This record gives sequence, structure tokens and C-alpha cells, in this order.
Amino acid sequence: MKMRRPVLILLLFLLFILEGTILPWLIPDVWEMRMIPNLVFIVILFVTVYHHRHTALIMGLCFGMLHDVVFYGRILGAHSFAMGLSAYLIGLIFQIPRAPLPLMMTVVLLGSLLEDSMLFGIFKVFNLSQEPYNWALLHHMLPTMLFHFAAGLLLYIPLRRQLELLGKETRDEEAA
Repeated sequence: MKMRRPVLILLLFLLFILEGTILPWLIPDVWEMRMIPNLVFIVILFVTVYHHRHTALIMGLCFGMLHDVVFYGRILGAHSFAMGLSAYLIGLIFQIPRAPLPLMMTVVLLGSLLEDSMLFGIFKVFNLSQEPYNWALLHHMLPTMLFHFAAGLLLYIPLRRQLELLGKETRDEEAA
């Protein structure tokens, strides 16, 4: 009965496609504050807390590279590194199988800030960004964090149920 893992990967691919097709229509580009919705990363944060940080690391590396190739392309590996490492670090701090809603929303906010800060640092090192950190925080990171918070609230119950079932399957497999 190993159906949960393929369903999770399929969900991540569907969210990845949704990020590139429908969300640009729903979020107007004329806003002065530019948010960068990353629904895949939100699910990866749920995986790191409810399942395992190593699984989240691998998913972050793979889907981050997919983001680099399809969406960004200026520097290959930046999003892969940022998504994978931030998911792993968050998993080191918050490995709680039954994390309540307030804690999970804190994880989403901290994970989003950590990933965006890593990306800012990488872009600053390679001279791809001229803005100071406080400008990027106000115009990019905070709006993105608020979007991730709202999306995390919407995804909390269905994702938690699925990941708890995945954890139960994993424990049953290890016991057998």
C-alpha cells in the first residue's frame, strides 16, 4: 500500500504547474510589491515537519532545480540550494510529527524568510541584485511570506492528513 509517496510527488508537480500557469493571472504584476508564490516550497516545509527532513531536502533540491530551469535560469542551482537547505534546516529545528497550526504557520513564515534571504545572498554574491536587503525584505520577502502564510492555512488540514498517513505507512513498513 505504498500509494502516498507517488501522490505527494504528483501533488508537487501539479502545484509546480499551477505556479507557472494560473497564479500569474491571479496575482497582478502591476503591484509595486512583487510576491513570488512558491506553493511547492510550502508543501516541502510540511514534509520536513510532518515526515522527515531528508525527504524534504531531496524534494527541495529536485523541485528547486526544476524552478531554476523552467522559471529563473539566470543562475542554475540557486533555488535548488535555497529550497533544499532551508527545508533541511527548518527540519532540524521543527521535527514534530503532530505540529499544531500556530507552530506550522510559524514554520511557513520562517522557512519562506530563510529561503528568500538565501536567494538574496546568492544573488548579491554574484552581483545579480543591486537593492539593499531592507528594500528586498519590504518589496519581495514580506509579500511573499504573507502569500505563503495564506496558502499554508488553506493547505494545512489536507496536507497534515496525507502526511500523517504517509508517516503511518512508513512506520508499518519499518515494523514489517
